[in-house]
Amino acid sequence: MTLLVTGGAGFIGSNFVLEWAAQSDETIINLDKLTYAGNLENLSSLQGQSKHVFIQGDIGDAACVSALLAQYRPRAVLNFAAESHVDRSIHGPGEFIQTNIQGTFQLLECVRAYWGALDSDAQAAFRLLHVSTDEVYGSLGKTDPAFTENHRYEPNSPYSASKAASDHLVRAYHHTYGLPVLTTNCSNNYGPYHFPEKLIPLMIVNAQAGKALPVYGDGQQIRDWLYVLDHCSAIRRVLEAGRPGETYNIGGWNEKPNLEIVHTVCSLLDELKPRADGKPYQEQISYVTDRPGHDRRYAIDASKIERELGWKPAETFASGIRKTVCWYLDHPQWVANVQSGAYRDWLNQQYGSTP
Repeated sequence: MTLLVTGGAGFIGSNFVLEWAAQSDETIINLDKLTYAGNLENLSSLQGQSKHVFIQGDIGDAACVSALLAQYRPRAVLNFAAESHVDRSIHGPGEFIQTNIQGTFQLLECVRAYWGALDSDAQAAFRLLHVSTDEVYGSLGKTDPAFTENHRYEPNSPYSASKAASDHLVRAYHHTYGLPVLTTNCSNNYGPYHFPEKLIPLMIVNAQAGKALPVYGDGQQIRDWLYVLDHCSAIRRVLEAGRPGETYNIGGWNEKPNLEIVHTVCSLLDELKPRADGKPYQEQISYVTDRPGHDRRYAIDASKIERELGWKPAETFASGIRKTVCWYLDHPQWVANVQSGAYRDWLNQQYGSTP
């Protein structure tokens, strides 16, 4: 038995691949384009293992995807491949349209052809699981109920609009062609192997380097935070028992404003790796101009997946964030390796020169 995982060298994808390999002997075919956020070092522990086959390639390359499907005959395809950083989508939306919309379309076309040629039993057992985001639902007011699977789509950034389009394509391929699809919409992930442009790893890395900790606007943007390994366990459960054509929202039941997140990271670093001068890391917080169209609040209602599939997160935010900070402190070489010149150039472009 074989799985085809796309985007399996990225943050969430690599965590999923590592967890799957630790719990199963099923072979994973891992297709990743290796853009700036794809990192084979995340998967170094699987090097030489026959149950992990890595191919560098693009989900938008129909010839590549079709060849992999024909050669490895997977029982399921899990699509993690995406451009996912809102700030980058504001500065350069074209790549998001290409990967998240055009790429998803090409993947669907290849999978539809492959699935259509299977025998009836294999067709019934096959699944395409599409990993998406809560950002497709737009922004919530402070007292609005959390997003459910029936919430109206109101994307507010080029990133979220491109993911919304991909969700609609996946849904359409189920209703039009009968393709057995599953869609998951998750809240903000955090944990090991997170590229340090996102809030939590950026704060950890900058704090240790003595740099400013840039916080957008007043820092009161609220997000629901989901530990990445909880997300992986939810995806496993949806793949195992989800109903074809259904969407499942995956959240951590942890709504926190960004500024509270930064303060929590600083407090943990004060405890685990104090500054040489004994001063608190919070002194490094620097408020920067808010980004355009910044959604004020996201919140996931994960009742459906708990009710129907029996899944709920194992980590609280307190336990997950401590594990995350400890992981970054324990892996300085990974952090050093990921901080390329291109990465530093991006930080300077986005936040301006920081001390």
